[in-house]
Amino acid sequence: MNNVVEEKFATPDKRSASMPGFVQMLIRDYRLYVLASPGLLFFLIFKYVPMWGLLLAFKDYSPYMGFWESKWVGFKYFEELFRNTDFPLLFRNTFAISLMNIFLFFPLPIILALLLNEVKKQVFKRVVQTLIYLPHFISWVVIVGICYLLFSQGDGVVNKLLVEAGYSKINFLSNPDTFWFMLTTQSIWKEAGWGTIIFLAALSGINPELYESAQIDGANRWKQAVHITLPGIRSIIVILLILRMGSILEVGFEHIYLMTSSPVSHVADVFDTYAYRSGVQNGRFSFATAVGIFKSMIGLVLVVLANKLSKRFGEEGIY
Repeated sequence: MNNVVEEKFATPDKRSASMPGFVQMLIRDYRLYVLASPGLLFFLIFKYVPMWGLLLAFKDYSPYMGFWESKWVGFKYFEELFRNTDFPLLFRNTFAISLMNIFLFFPLPIILALLLNEVKKQVFKRVVQTLIYLPHFISWVVIVGICYLLFSQGDGVVNKLLVEAGYSKINFLSNPDTFWFMLTTQSIWKEAGWGTIIFLAALSGINPELYESAQIDGANRWKQAVHITLPGIRSIIVILLILRMGSILEVGFEHIYLMTSSPVSHVADVFDTYAYRSGVQNGRFSFATAVGIFKSMIGLVLVVLANKLSKRFGEEGIY
């Protein structure tokens, strides 16, 4: 009798102590799981359920026959992709644009965040933050349109100013030698300010007493930034760089598609535009899916390698 009464009025912790570990964890942290359930459902419905469509890459899919009636073809479309004479060109263009984004674009949000962190006038800081956040909300269609208005060789504002100053016109938009740089510059203008949000949040978590101690020891602002600020956000930088490796072959279909023209097609054609042109426009959905899987596998391998490398240098990594 006493045992029944004790079990009935036992606290949740005591009741869950006799349950398996997983159930015990669910009961103990059920509030957190209820809070996370909308996000988990989003990923389940929109990220994991559509993954069955990856099987299209291994079938000769025909809309008339349907998914189940289409015959299996194994790695036929992957072999076709690797044997394609355009494959080296696609790999070179995609990889080069992505590397330029990493080396030129990735450090800029960090530098901007460090500079904004040094601004003491809050009004000026908020105005600057608002101005550099705004381009993120502008679509690539508008940004490319602005770029054409400024830099086109015919009626571009910049070329008109050059002519009035006595110089000849410059072919900014259709020059293969400057096309990758133009793409990277547009990406920087659109997203660099938005990228500072994470680093500013990380900077706000650094203990102010560290700066006060450094000032007492005579450290100037540069030494404070090198020995306190940068080490304080180093883990965030490493994590974002590892995640960036996962999308190294994702260079932005919409942006490049809008900027592509005949003179620059040999430096602008990347896996995304090739998959759209050769796969989607021609109704070869299986081939387009194979291209997408290849990009994802390259990203997965690079994330794993970058994560192992970061742990070897003493960082936590992403898992």
